[in-house]
Amino acid sequence: MTACRACPRLVAWRESVAATKRAAFQDWDYWGKPVPGFGPMDATLLIVGLAPAAHGGNRTGRMFTGDPSGDFLYRALYELGLASQPEATSRDDGMELYGVRMASPVRCVPPENKPTAEERDRCSHWLREEISLMPHLRSAVVLGGFGWKAFLPLLGEERPKFGHGVEVSMGGLRVFGCYHVSPHNTYTGRLTQEMLQDVLRRAVAVV
Repeated sequence: MTACRACPRLVAWRESVAATKRAAFQDWDYWGKPVPGFGPMDATLLIVGLAPAAHGGNRTGRMFTGDPSGDFLYRALYELGLASQPEATSRDDGMELYGVRMASPVRCVPPENKPTAEERDRCSHWLREEISLMPHLRSAVVLGGFGWKAFLPLLGEERPKFGHGVEVSMGGLRVFGCYHVSPHNTYTGRLTQEMLQDVLRRAVAVV
């Protein structure tokens, strides 16, 4: 998956960002490739959300690592005992997830953080394959409407409407909707730590 070059626009953008870099990260050797999932394959919970930020995952090579979205998400996971530490800064920072895996519906950073529907569909087989390799999966938390539209078609024909706190049963899983952990949502208070932790707690409790 990390060698995929199926989407010319995304390949050009991820590599351009990796070459140009941000001033604060000039000494970094950017990942600049598709970002793989993170967490144990025997996890019972999967978190699905658009994550390869230009100077986060595209820089560090790990989901939700090195950016404000990740700071917010890992803090919640840590508070619930699902992560070994509250902050994720690099692939070698010692972070571990417990019973949780993360995957993105589009593995490459898109310009303006907006993948096209065609890029989403072209990338979907990686997420489908990842799900098939998780034998103990029972629940999923889907971050944002884009992730919802990408993930649910992999489970069945039904198309429930996305909303924060929505809970549906599909494809043998309990699926929970949650606002994305983007700064736009967290800085404005649309998504709080309490709201995120509540959804995660419900998803973990699925047996």
